[in-house]
Amino acid sequence: MNKQTTAGLTKDELWEIEENNKSRHQKILDFIISFFPIVCFAIAVLEYILVPDKYPNANPKRYLILLSLPIAVYVCRLIHAILLYKKGNRKKFAKVRFKAPFLSAIFLFLALFDVLTLKTGILLYPFIPWVNDIINAAILDKDQLIVCTLFTLRLLFTGYICGVVLGIITGVASGYSEKVRYWISPIVKVLGPIPTATWIPLIMILASSLMAGSVFIVGLGTWFAVTIATTSGISNVDKSYYEVAKTLGSSNRQLVFNIAIPHAMPNILQGMTQGMSSACISLMIAEMLGVEAGLGWYITWAKAWAAYNKMFAAIVIICIVFNIVTRVLDRIKNYILRWQIGVVK
Repeated sequence: MNKQTTAGLTKDELWEIEENNKSRHQKILDFIISFFPIVCFAIAVLEYILVPDKYPNANPKRYLILLSLPIAVYVCRLIHAILLYKKGNRKKFAKVRFKAPFLSAIFLFLALFDVLTLKTGILLYPFIPWVNDIINAAILDKDQLIVCTLFTLRLLFTGYICGVVLGIITGVASGYSEKVRYWISPIVKVLGPIPTATWIPLIMILASSLMAGSVFIVGLGTWFAVTIATTSGISNVDKSYYEVAKTLGSSNRQLVFNIAIPHAMPNILQGMTQGMSSACISLMIAEMLGVEAGLGWYITWAKAWAAYNKMFAAIVIICIVFNIVTRVLDRIKNYILRWQIGVVK
């Protein structure tokens, strides 16, 4: 199918065409692949039960419960997708089939990791604990982990929101006005490339509290990313839009809020996404070096006491929390920019 044929078609229409063009062999292969996670789950369970342990393993059923939760959700989604497929709705099944290889790889990785740690000790304990030992450590110290997680989220969003607000203000001002850009641009170019960790000794001395210093460090990285993206977006707005609006009697305030910011919104949201990544990195650095609580502080504390299973538990929680935050931000971004989803060019 050439480009002229696909021009003007939506993504859903293109997907329908691709599905209709699949051969019987390809459709059978899709169903086989969709059952791979169940097979890999069985391999992981059999490995855990049948292969003898090298180390004492307390509460072994907790690991099996962990394995069972995602596969239970997957099986429910797979059954639902197959029922819809029989009724002619193939989109749900396509989503399930798309995620099947990745979920299969996760189960195989967990099985291999269990072999290298609990079963054989190739990866030395306690420096690298097995998954069930990490689960036990998280459950044992759950109260402190909850407190540290809440503290981390408070610090993250306080610094992130401050950085976003200031970044949008400076970005819009420097992108819309050449006079403001003359003063702001050199500051951004000088301060932006400097690593966050460089500021920590100075901030910890000058800040009124560790919390205030950490908020500044987190907000600084966010401010830089949002400022650069916003400035770029505002600067690239077609000048003819301003001219037409001025002809119709629009004020400078209306030009900024009704033309500049809406047209630059994709760049602003992209900067906010990049700013969240910078904020997460800055947050961990700040917590490890001086904050009195938080997941970064917990990791440093656990490492100092050689409690590596607790350290890995905190690392896993960090991955989960930051992944959820990033997904929520992407959902918000996709919702705001839903007008961009449409015809494939």
